[in-house]
Amino acid sequence: MRIIAVLCLLASWVFPMSGFAQTKNKNTIPKEDFVVTIKTAQGDMILLLYNQTPKHKANFVKLAQEGYYNGTTFHRVIKDFMIQGGDPNSKDSIPYNDGQGGPGYTVDAEFIPTLKHIKGALAAARTSDQVNPKKASSGSQFYIVHNDKGTPFLDGNYTVYGQVIKGLEVIDKIANVEKGVGDRPIQDVRMNVSVQKMKTKKIIKTYGCGAFYGLK
Repeated sequence: MRIIAVLCLLASWVFPMSGFAQTKNKNTIPKEDFVVTIKTAQGDMILLLYNQTPKHKANFVKLAQEGYYNGTTFHRVIKDFMIQGGDPNSKDSIPYNDGQGGPGYTVDAEFIPTLKHIKGALAAARTSDQVNPKKASSGSQFYIVHNDKGTPFLDGNYTVYGQVIKGLEVIDKIANVEKGVGDRPIQDVRMNVSVQKMKTKKIIKTYGCGAFYGLK
């Protein structure tokens, strides 16, 4: 069953103003936190993961520490919508099985009303409601929102569990690569994903991301 990020994109949706500071997430401020780096040929993206979604955060950190994502690709790219990756099948030379792989388990949905699909939001892909009425997330596949106004029609249907705090322009570059059948890039966009634990004060100072933790 193909993992999907959404069934369709409708131009008639009205989008609210988006922006990182407008998440208003009141995220718990730990003494230390994980900084995620997604390295690609188009550049690096730096992300933080929300404490309000502990199952997704723990799972992503575990997989990244194991090197699970290294060598996988952004196998589905739709400009002004999202870039999707995290499927181990994308490591092979067979394009037709992309979107069908994973670690063999799902993660329970963690819908938090204050965590929105703004640009740069990290969210979990999943199978359709018909076969997945509880909206459980893929064990590994994720997508990152590429739309300056966000994709709010996904809120409450797909778990948002992180945010790009540096490297939004990299999403733009990936979204603009040449695509073929199934929105798959003609040239593989491979990634290496790492996590580093840092003092939260240092993270905020380095990246100016106090808004992520609900700070003004």
